[in-house]
Amino acid sequence: MSQIDINSVLAQMRAMAAQTQSLEVPMATESSAGDFKTLMSRALDQVNETQQSAGHLAQAFERGDKDVDIAEVMVALQKADVSFQAISQVRNRLVTAYQDIMNMPI
Repeated sequence: MSQIDINSVLAQMRAMAAQTQSLEVPMATESSAGDFKTLMSRALDQVNETQQSAGHLAQAFERGDKDVDIAEVMVALQKADVSFQAISQVRNRLVTAYQDIMNMPI
């Protein structure tokens, strides 16, 4: 079992934290309120991109690529898992809201 350099792991975590903080979250304004479809489409595309990049990293590590660190692979896989769980929860809430609206008496 290889030892993981804690400093490189911390540096990677700090870099990823800085990267996520630099992402701008679009604020819901009156002009963008009708753009729900676009917002959901972008969110799904980002989740898909995150999962694909994590898969590529995992495959590169499995092939024995020296440039890919196991910590980087594990963080990418966890990031992909969390983003997928988040989008699944959004979908579940939307389905529940739709069912509540459909069950309302007229």
